[in-house]
Amino acid sequence: MSEQQAKIASLMSRMNEPSTSSSAHSSSDNTQDDEDIFAELEAEIENDSSAAFREHGMEQLKREMEDLQRKKSDGHGQYREITDEKEVMRLSAKEPRCVIHFFHHKFKRCEIMDRHLARIAPKYFNTLFIRVFVENVPWLVERLGIQVLPCVMTFINGVSKDRIVGFEDLGNTDQFDTATLEWKLLNSGVVQKDESFGPTVTYGAKPNLRKNVRGRPQDDDSDFDLDE
Repeated sequence: MSEQQAKIASLMSRMNEPSTSSSAHSSSDNTQDDEDIFAELEAEIENDSSAAFREHGMEQLKREMEDLQRKKSDGHGQYREITDEKEVMRLSAKEPRCVIHFFHHKFKRCEIMDRHLARIAPKYFNTLFIRVFVENVPWLVERLGIQVLPCVMTFINGVSKDRIVGFEDLGNTDQFDTATLEWKLLNSGVVQKDESFGPTVTYGAKPNLRKNVRGRPQDDDSDFDLDE
């Protein structure tokens, strides 16, 4: 990567940094934040000594801003519920990277999964995180062969890459760490470490958990079978 490309990449990365207080901001506040960041970056580019950087930097800044707004309108940077089955299909097909949690309101383990995904989603802006109530998407549930909940599926460029069914791959415990789920998502490729602006996953913290992830005793709150 050239010095000019590195400088542009550094500026662009600041546009995608999640706000630590984004949950408390209204949409108008977030829009103002984006405009402030854009104006700041625009000023830095215009004041740069390199004419080539000023020209190409402004072009890329505008493209990145348009892409940022599109992604935010689709829900990037947050964890939200989609109720329309066709919209779920559209998003999973068109998004380069997408994580979908198929859940049921009556199941405790789905609530646990929700809490962990809500922590992870703001850290990976370029990956879309959504949750869908299984009764709202009956065709997808049948098409994807979803029988046990919670079920988290990952999609890359519209192709299913991995699924996490129940908590078996997370240590068979309701008390698994968010980092364990994040590690699974990183391994599937649906999120990428170099785009994370939050706390780094501590890969060496619990090696026995990853080595023996299927060998731990299962809690009493077993996985929910849709056929029951």
